[in-house]
Amino acid sequence: MASPDPVAAIRAAAIPLGGGRRDYDELLDLVGDARFVLLGEATHGTHEFYEERARITQRLIEEKGFHAVAVEADWPDAYRVNRYVRGQGEDADTNAALSGFERFPSWMWRNTDVSAFVDWLREHNEKQAGGKQVGFYGLDLYSLFTSLREVLAYLDKVDPQAARIARERYACFDHYYEDSQHYGYSANLDLSASCEEGVIEQLNQMQRRACEYAQKDGSEDGFFYAQQNARLVKNAEEYYRTMFRGRVSSWNLRDSHMAETLEALAQHLSRHGEPAKIVVWEHNSHIGDARATEVGQLGEWNVGELARKAYDGQTRLIGFSTYEGFVTAASEWDGPAEHKRVRPGMPGSYEELLHETGIERFLLPLRGDSPAREALMQKRLERAIGVIYLPRTERQSHYFSAQMAVQFDAVIHIDRTTAVTPIDPGGGWHSEEPPETYPGGF
Repeated sequence: MASPDPVAAIRAAAIPLGGGRRDYDELLDLVGDARFVLLGEATHGTHEFYEERARITQRLIEEKGFHAVAVEADWPDAYRVNRYVRGQGEDADTNAALSGFERFPSWMWRNTDVSAFVDWLREHNEKQAGGKQVGFYGLDLYSLFTSLREVLAYLDKVDPQAARIARERYACFDHYYEDSQHYGYSANLDLSASCEEGVIEQLNQMQRRACEYAQKDGSEDGFFYAQQNARLVKNAEEYYRTMFRGRVSSWNLRDSHMAETLEALAQHLSRHGEPAKIVVWEHNSHIGDARATEVGQLGEWNVGELARKAYDGQTRLIGFSTYEGFVTAASEWDGPAEHKRVRPGMPGSYEELLHETGIERFLLPLRGDSPAREALMQKRLERAIGVIYLPRTERQSHYFSAQMAVQFDAVIHIDRTTAVTPIDPGGGWHSEEPPETYPGGF
């Protein structure tokens, strides 16, 4: 018996997206009673991915009662937005609330799509009682020095004696001038003493005195914020100390921290008896189940895999895909944001396969046996564009093999996409269409 034509199978199962209110009815049916919906992106700089994640999230909040949005961003920077959307803090407007996102790549969160979503979330929360307000949180661990300062500021308020001891424990970071990578390089090569013992002691001390501090502060949220910063300092110290030993170990530490933060957030938000329901916004490479990819075979795990294991049956992993278009990305780490053309998906890739359906935008459910799921069980190349995009080495830099039907519970494909617009574009980003930059000789 001949195998079904994969393009025809996908075309038959695809649910076109026309931009209407009922676009994601089938996706909400697929979510069902799940508590964790992880929404991906194939790039860190595509307008449509942010826009559609926002549309889905709004419906999950309004129709499914989701309590929080957790994103691939640093904890203290996102918590500033969390205060703003709850009508707290000192920021006068959304732009000010997003101004904490200064670290490269700032355009990931300081862009017009995130700004519009934050406006919506604040307006939504203004209509809710305090316990029903929806929060905005960061899961990532790059903010070592910012989080360190936040721990000290909290202890200065609730326990000045403990603050003095914390400063002594954190003092070994002082001569790195807030350069996390310099610390990691020096500690890894034993050029200087590791700060490992001090950061572990500090976190343990705060956990032992949790009830006392929460009572002194008068706010469970305030202590939770400080405790998560202390946990971040501990995990970030280990991350930077090991990042020069190889990709797998540092990747696993980072995704373990994000999964640990998600678990802590779920417990914190469930403290009044109702199980918390959380939407996660991260790259496909973090939210797609790593066991279905070649990097998973090399020993990497990620948030999607860990969430599926921790919350069996309570997670939904939704991937995003594009064939061609434009993206905001840099050409090197710490480089300026650029408006770049995205090359068409490579022959033999999932991007090409989904493009061949001829449907501009569609949702493809992948749970349960179906010809479409069978078509996406075959290993193919899949593209991942992060904050850096290198078209001239695209195969080596941006493709890996995967089984998309195992990676995700559903995929949203948008055939041609546009670049996200940074709030502070800088001189390297221009709104006009960028020129072709394909290498010659292909």
